[in-house]
Amino acid sequence: MKCPNSGRPLFFLSLLAPSWLMKLSEQMRRRRSVCGACFFFPVSLRMGRRSLFVALLAVAVGVYLLPSPIDPKPHGPPPALEGPLAVNTRLQKGRRLFTGKLHGPESFTADEHGNVYTGTVDGKLWRIGPDDSLTFITHMGQNLPECGCSTDYEPVCGRPHGIRLDRHGQLIVADSYFGLHSVDPKTGEKTLLLANSEGADGVPFTFLNGLEISSQTGIIYFTDSSSRWGRRHVKLEVIELNSLGRLLSYNPQSGSVTVLLDSLYMPNGIVLSPDEDFLLLAETSIGRILRYWLKGPKSGTKEVIMDNMIGYPDNIRLSDHGTFLVGITTPRFRKFMPPFLDMIAPYPVVKRFLAKVVPLNWYNILLPRYALVLELGLDGELMGTLHDPEGRLTWAISDVFQHRGRTYLGSTDLPFLPILEGWDS
Repeated sequence: MKCPNSGRPLFFLSLLAPSWLMKLSEQMRRRRSVCGACFFFPVSLRMGRRSLFVALLAVAVGVYLLPSPIDPKPHGPPPALEGPLAVNTRLQKGRRLFTGKLHGPESFTADEHGNVYTGTVDGKLWRIGPDDSLTFITHMGQNLPECGCSTDYEPVCGRPHGIRLDRHGQLIVADSYFGLHSVDPKTGEKTLLLANSEGADGVPFTFLNGLEISSQTGIIYFTDSSSRWGRRHVKLEVIELNSLGRLLSYNPQSGSVTVLLDSLYMPNGIVLSPDEDFLLLAETSIGRILRYWLKGPKSGTKEVIMDNMIGYPDNIRLSDHGTFLVGITTPRFRKFMPPFLDMIAPYPVVKRFLAKVVPLNWYNILLPRYALVLELGLDGELMGTLHDPEGRLTWAISDVFQHRGRTYLGSTDLPFLPILEGWDS
């Protein structure tokens, strides 16, 4: 995927600098164009140490007084890497497919013919054949050259997250910006089921994410990760640690939407149990997994089955051998230094300050290049983990999908598809 050059002044700086710094740089550039050397030379002669101190103090006070976009909460320390969490290299025994062709294959589903389907960061849906052929299906939004190059274009290009096949062989897609869609996997024809603007209980959807479909009833379960932050501001959602997400269900027959749970911490991936008596839900920003009961005496209630996790969970999938597989998008343990999010986790004041001045692009630099998958029993007990400590095969795993003896490892923005031909649990 090639991204066009914007050609805008200070474009390269705009990728890194916060908006207030960009405005200051633009003002300085304009003054230089008018005055030439008269701008810097006299100032450099006149400005003494006191003036410099006053200027820096004014900037510091100004930044402090700026309103922060987030209202963060504290976070506890992560568990130790021991027992089932001990480091290994099981995730390094794979290979990459479609390098440079698939950018951010987030989640997967498969049909009875062996075709695997996924959506990418540029708003496209794809079919991967049993022979590893790659076929484009459709665009969720507009087809622009900038799609996939910048999150600024996501609201017009779309970003498919959860994807499943329903009982009629149609793809059901949760697009973060465009809502729930039914897509014909053969023709690419899209049918809108539920728009973000419709929402539920008077609250529009802002960040559709996880998706699951009942094979028994056809009910579609999905998550809206936040009522405040959209997908392109996901880093602020994680840093703020708020509880503005919801778990919902959609009945395709009646078109009705039901809020099952609210006040969730960035609800993300969901998965039904084999008997569909409960579903598991990942609360990404707080590092927690919930069980929500759909049947039985506990129906309609939730319980925590894993808390203060070793990393931030993304999608949860049922494995070929009857366990749950959890993709960890970012680990929470020391590698060369304590992880950035955990260093600032106990300090809401620091979070608030960083949200004012640090561009969202910079946070990626601070995230460790480490891949991690958790394997849970049906009771939620941690059975084992798979690691790639150096990120040789992949990192920041969003999904762990098994089909016909192969394991597909998803990501939110990596330009390839990692796979494992076997499973070393």
